[in-house]
Amino acid sequence: MDKPKVVLGVSGGIAAYKACELLRRLTESGHDVRVVPTASALHFVGAATWSALSGKPVSTEVWDDVHEVPHVRIGQQADLVVVAPATADTLAKAAHGLADDLLTNTLLTARCPVVFAPAMHTEMWEHPATQENVATLRRRGAIVIEPAVGRLTGVDTGKGRLPEPAEIFEACRRVLARGVTETDLKGRHIVVSAGGTREPLDPVRFLGNRSSGKQGYALARTAAARGARVTLIAANTGMPDPAGVDVVQVGTAVQLREAVLKAAADADAVVMAAAVADFRPATYAAGKIKKKDGQDPEPIVLVRNPDILAEISTDRARPGQVIVGFAAETDDVLANGRRKLERKGCDLLVVNEVGERKTFGSEENEAVVLGADGSETPVPYGPKEALAETVWDLVARRLGAHV
Repeated sequence: MDKPKVVLGVSGGIAAYKACELLRRLTESGHDVRVVPTASALHFVGAATWSALSGKPVSTEVWDDVHEVPHVRIGQQADLVVVAPATADTLAKAAHGLADDLLTNTLLTARCPVVFAPAMHTEMWEHPATQENVATLRRRGAIVIEPAVGRLTGVDTGKGRLPEPAEIFEACRRVLARGVTETDLKGRHIVVSAGGTREPLDPVRFLGNRSSGKQGYALARTAAARGARVTLIAANTGMPDPAGVDVVQVGTAVQLREAVLKAAADADAVVMAAAVADFRPATYAAGKIKKKDGQDPEPIVLVRNPDILAEISTDRARPGQVIVGFAAETDDVLANGRRKLERKGCDLLVVNEVGERKTFGSEENEAVVLGADGSETPVPYGPKEALAETVWDLVARRLGAHV
């Protein structure tokens, strides 16, 4: 089979050096990659480096090898174009259809999915001109990944950092796997919760669960690849932030509820994939609970945590909002799932069987997605991103019905 053809555009920003790692991941995973840098990008990483890593000649000009018509052919033949880093200048040119070098010509002729991974100073990213250009590109179907928050050049810190190459690669892989240019979640705000809450007993102990957060992260990455603006509320996962996703870190069920309610205020869909503790200790010991010789420990009194899924299902923040819950069951899986779906009042409930060696911490999952309309959608055992795709298919269908 032919290797998927990927064009890696590189703009002139200090983060250009990170694109070398992205190029390595693309080539080593079996993609045919051609690097198209801007002239400014070559001030940061030279043409010899790009050529050596890709095994292909590198040019910035439309006048090189004119007989091959590169300004047209490169875009026409691509299965994916990814620009990383994408500077404010490149985003502006792409939004306004300017074509003064090989990369911008390629963007105009590409009919495949296009992914932009912006990197710039916070003030440049937040400028109304940049935000309008990003909105324009997204309306046209391009995927513009949200930049990460972190250290920029010099001593500056803020939003505008290029996401990690491994995460950009995952976003590209998902876009290629879908193989379509239409992003059915574009313009949508999606909220996903992931991980497991921890309820502190004392400064060193907590009540928790086995959830790793991997399914929630797969849902967030996949939604971003389908064009959504994604807010991921992560509870104790310890995993790197997915590219193009705004991440809110929380610890307890009460903190998760506060973050979900805030994010859900303008969300089109909320997916509660986190394992939220049903109970928390009634009191918190300010010092470590000590073991006393010859004495049994004092009983730990538990109180109920808020039922976040039922709350947001009953009190929807906006008309047509789609709410998805998850049910981890150990027996009578479907029967318990149906009862939970009716009790919670959500639109969809993803039901799976869990246990010490099932689902939690695994890269795979198997589930049945139950619908409030009586539907049942089985998802066979496979990668968690496959389940994520099915969930978003069902969500997109319901969102489309409310347009």
